[in-house]
Order: sequence, then C-alpha cells, then structure tokens
Amino acid sequence: MFGSRRPRVLAALCAALAIAMLASCDRGVNTAEGATSDTDASPSGTKPNIVYVLTDDLSWNLVKYMPHVQEMQKKGTTFSNFFATDSLCCPSRTSILTGQYPHNTGVFTNSGDDGGYRAFLKNDNEKKTFGSALQRAGYRTGFMGKYLNGYQPGDKNGTDKPYVPSGWDEWDVAGAGYNEYNYDLNENGKVVPYGKAPQDYLTDVLSKKATSFIGSSAEEKKPFMLEVATFAPHGPYTPAPRDKGKFPGLKAPQTDAYDKATLNAPKWQRSLSPLTSKEKKRIDRSFAKRARSVQAVDDMIGQLEKTLEDKGLADDTYIVFGSDNGFHMGEHRLRTGKQTAYDTDINVPLMVTGPEVPAGEKVSQLAENVDLNPTFLDLAGVDPPSAVDGRSLNDLMHGRTEKEWRETALVEHHRAASKKGDPDAAPENAGDPPTYAAMRTDDSLYVEYADGEREFYALDSDPEQLNNREASLSAEQRAALHRTLTALQRCKGAESCQDASRTDS
Repeated sequence: MFGSRRPRVLAALCAALAIAMLASCDRGVNTAEGATSDTDASPSGTKPNIVYVLTDDLSWNLVKYMPHVQEMQKKGTTFSNFFATDSLCCPSRTSILTGQYPHNTGVFTNSGDDGGYRAFLKNDNEKKTFGSALQRAGYRTGFMGKYLNGYQPGDKNGTDKPYVPSGWDEWDVAGAGYNEYNYDLNENGKVVPYGKAPQDYLTDVLSKKATSFIGSSAEEKKPFMLEVATFAPHGPYTPAPRDKGKFPGLKAPQTDAYDKATLNAPKWQRSLSPLTSKEKKRIDRSFAKRARSVQAVDDMIGQLEKTLEDKGLADDTYIVFGSDNGFHMGEHRLRTGKQTAYDTDINVPLMVTGPEVPAGEKVSQLAENVDLNPTFLDLAGVDPPSAVDGRSLNDLMHGRTEKEWRETALVEHHRAASKKGDPDAAPENAGDPPTYAAMRTDDSLYVEYADGEREFYALDSDPEQLNNREASLSAEQRAALHRTLTALQRCKGAESCQDASRTDS
C-alpha cells in the first residue's frame, strides 16, 4: 500500500465514462444539487419506499440472537466492512443524517461546544438531512425513537410549541429513553408522557407507531422514508417483559483479544489491569441483558415486514438495518464501552433487503455511515448534493461493480471535555482514548493520537489488533500513512473525499 500514487489509466477512465453515459441514459441527467432524477423502478414502477432501523450500540456479536436480522442476511445483502465515522452516538448519527464526516458537521462528541444536539443545530446540520431532501422529492418522511444526544422532547428552539425539525412529516422522538420506561415523546409537536406499564415499553411503542405510519402512507399512496431509531441495546439493556427470562446462563463471547493486553499499547491503555473475576461475571451478565434487549428490536423488524406484506408494499420497499457504533466488552482489557478505533467499536452491521437486491450476498468493499444519506437519496432518484462526503451504496447493494471505490475509511474522535450527563462516558478504569484520527483499510488500521502516539495493525496476521507495529514502519511508510490520513481529515464533498481515500501504493 506504499510508494507512488496509483496512476489513473486511460482505459479505466474510458470505461468509467462509458458507464456514466449509460447510467445517464437510464436515469436521466440532472446536475442541480438535490434535484430529482429517474430512479431504478421498483416492481410496481413507482419510487421505492425505504425503512431504516438504526440500533444503539449494537455489535456484530448480537446478530446471532436476532432471527429476523439473520433472515435479512439470507434474503438480502450484507456489508461486512461497514464502519462508523466515530464510535460514539451523536457524531455517528449526525454523519448518518447528513452524509458528512465529523470535521464537516462540527459534531465530535455528545455534548459541549463540539457535540450534541446544540452543536448539530449550531453548524446548520438540520437542513442537510436526508429527511429534508426526500420530503422535497415528494416522499412522506417519518422519524421515530432516538434523535441526538441532548435533544429533549419539550425543546421549543424559539418556537411557540415543542419543536419538530424540518424535513419530517411524522415525528415521534424521545429524549432519555434508555430505560425504555418513564419517558416523554414529542409526537408531532405535543409532548406525551409514558409510564412503566408493559405497554409503555419504548421499542414496542415505536413498533406500533412505525406500522401505523406504513399503513397511513399506503392509504395516501405516497412513497415514504421511515427511520426507526431504537435506544436498545444501549445500557441499562432493559428487555421487554416477555424477554426477561431468555438466554439463561448466557456468557459474553471471548475472542482472542478478550482480557489480553495490546503489545506495544498506546499510553492510555498501559495502566489497564487484567479483568477480575467479578468484572468478568459483570460482563457476562451485561452481554446476556444486551441479547435480551434486542429481542424486541428483532420482533419489530418482523412486524414491519409483515405490515409491508399485508399492505402490498413488500416488493417496493428497501429495509436497511444497522447500528450507530459497536461495543467492546473485555477486549484489549477494556471494560464495557466504545469510542476506540478497534473493529469491536467501528465495524458495525449493515443489512439491506429490497427490490432487486441479491439474496445471500456479501459486499466486502469499505463502506461508511456517511454513505447512507447519498444511498437513500439515490434510491429515491435524488441527486446527492456535492457537499455530501459519502457515496451511494446503490450499485454495491444490487450486485453491481463500483470502480475507483474508496480504499480507506476515516474515523474521527474527540475526547469529551466533560463526562457530566453523558450516557456514553467511559468509566475511569475502562480505557478512555485521547482525541484521535484513524483510517481503516482492507488490511490495516492506522491511528494518530493527539498526544503524539501512533498505532498500526496488520490485519492479515493480526485480525484482533493486538500487536501495535507502528515502531517497525519505515520513515517512508509513516509519511505515506500520515499524508493519506491528513488528506482525509481535510476533505470536503464526495469527489474530494474519494480522492483523499486513495492510498499510496
């Protein structure tokens, strides 16, 4: 991956131009930002519907406990190398909504000047969401569940009633819904309290509202885009009443990295002691709770699929399932949490089913959550604006080849200035990384910390990222890695970020 930059071969340019011309003929040409174009027709000849289920802190090791998600893998396409731009809730969700990296959204943490809902608003991100773009394109749009850290259902934002962000026809959003009970929902501008009765369990409430939205959209005969963002399986990992007794004795999986110290570890990890017996038991209990808490999410997916089938919309609807970030539980001797650049935290599930999506396929190309905004727009026949950093996954999810795809995935993380009120704050003994930027390729992970330390892992021989080999790199290799990472941190827009993502080779 080192040396001079890859040349752009004339033949490749010609081929790319030919493909682009054919695509223009098929879809129509419209260069105006945010304009609509003819999209790939669904079986009924109409614009397709999109249902996006976004979970909170769901890691790959929970998928085996979700039969409907596993069925999505069988019926559709799975992105095996899908990464979060930051393994933290608010910056990740902001990248999903806007299609931009944290350095372009200004949202790096969950609170303070560089994070949370206030930073989202301050940096004019609301107008960039896929909801606004799809609403302008004639879609009926809905958002339900968890929005952004710091959002409160009663916030008025200078208006005369609880505020509903622009771009959403249906808005059913909570603030602190992590306990799944005793929360408020902003239901289209009215704050509605929920209690602790079984029927108030938040994931189930969202499931009912989502199926109702699908039904009303079917009656209106309008294409729709619905995001259902659950709080599960975020701590305290509260399961639905019907699931409390499931998986008795379940223990956390122990990979080769479990309770293992990283060789040549960065300074922030060196003080981590081996896990105690008590801590291991706590991790096991927490993992079992997490497995129980996603049962209701899996049930919801099944209910959404049934509703789409009953309404005659199944063949015209894409269902996308994913997570805002992963979660580590004992790997690298890290206590439960996230926020690192390791695959436990940044490599998250993404499954897609829908019109012409091949069954049982896996896509190995590097994809990121900045790609979701342009993907949703592309599926709807809307040209993504030039300011979007990601690229549409439309071709990849349909089994088509993408030439000149990215070779690196950028991860950006700021250490929070304060832990007060942050549900994701790392405990003192958990390992809390300083500010860093990282890039993940198909065979390596490179991290630059604000304190000057570096990490480099060769994934072919060290998939668990346990042996930091940065010290063995040559000066030329270090310089090449730094150049690419710096270019990624400065990129703006899909063309710029695609060019920056090309590694030296």
